Amino acid sequence: MTAHEYIHEGIFELEAGGSITGLKVAYHTSEKPWQKGDSRKVIWLCHALTANSDAQDWWPELTGPGKLFDTDKYFVVCANMLGSPYGSSGPASENPSTGRPYLLDFPKITVRDIVRANSLVRKSLEIERIDLIVGGSIGGFQALEWSVMEPDVIGKAVFIALSAKTTPWLNAVNEAMRMALEADATFLASESLKGGAAGLQCARSIGMLLYRNYEGFNATQQESGNDTLFASRAASYQRYQGKKLSDRFDAYSYRYLCDCADSNNVGRGRGGVEAALGTVKASCTVIGIDSDRLFPVNEQQLIASCIPGAVYHEITSGFGHDGFLLENVQLEEIIRPLMP
Repeated sequence: MTAHEYIHEGIFELEAGGSITGLKVAYHTSEKPWQKGDSRKVIWLCHALTANSDAQDWWPELTGPGKLFDTDKYFVVCANMLGSPYGSSGPASENPSTGRPYLLDFPKITVRDIVRANSLVRKSLEIERIDLIVGGSIGGFQALEWSVMEPDVIGKAVFIALSAKTTPWLNAVNEAMRMALEADATFLASESLKGGAAGLQCARSIGMLLYRNYEGFNATQQESGNDTLFASRAASYQRYQGKKLSDRFDAYSYRYLCDCADSNNVGRGRGGVEAALGTVKASCTVIGIDSDRLFPVNEQQLIASCIPGAVYHEITSGFGHDGFLLENVQLEEIIRPLMP
């Protein structure tokens, strides 16, 4: 996929107050440029918490030439979320008033802000209709919100492992991760993007317990022998995952995206979740994961029950929430018949 950057002229007002001047959105598309009147169908992919706009990087089994999301056949688009350090405006961006990264001075963003920014990219490309939008986890938040916000733009939608409104459970998980960040004194000192690295590693370790599950850890992190005195393999894995993230992500972007996840509520200002979902016009498929502890399947079943004509599917995984990135064969079986 080919990298691009959209820059918004003027001021981008944010839902929670504050604004961004010179809003930037990094995005990737199929290699062949889009032209108004293009006969290709448009596939829009919405990425999850710490991914980027190159869907071939984080969904390589499904995205690329000849694959499910065929970048030669379709015009495939993925935009980087606001708040992410991968090119879009966020706490890692330069604050024009100081010449340094915003860090904790960046204004709060919501899921709706991200969708509005994505829609600006869509309009700049002169795309009038998204034939299929697909998103999992916080990417699912975006896809669902967009289907409510611009019901005449979205033709088909696939929502995977998400909720229509942030639950107390998710809010508590996010707060535990924020507490881990704040326990690192270098995070609150807010002196550079390297601040809070140890806190980020701890936050990621907390998150991994919910992204995976009991069965997944037990299947992959057993000790190699029968006479182990102190178990350490799973502990080592947790530290590895924390370090791996802190090497490519920053604690401030992680904090802002956790806050953003807490803003997820398609019913806000629309008469509640059921009323909002009732306005969706897209042909929708909702997919749950049987072992997902972060977004149990009753959340997806609720969404499907409220959207007119929506269809619910459930996939089986031993890896919990992360199944939306791992169970590619099952996902392809469900999504391929929906391809425009």
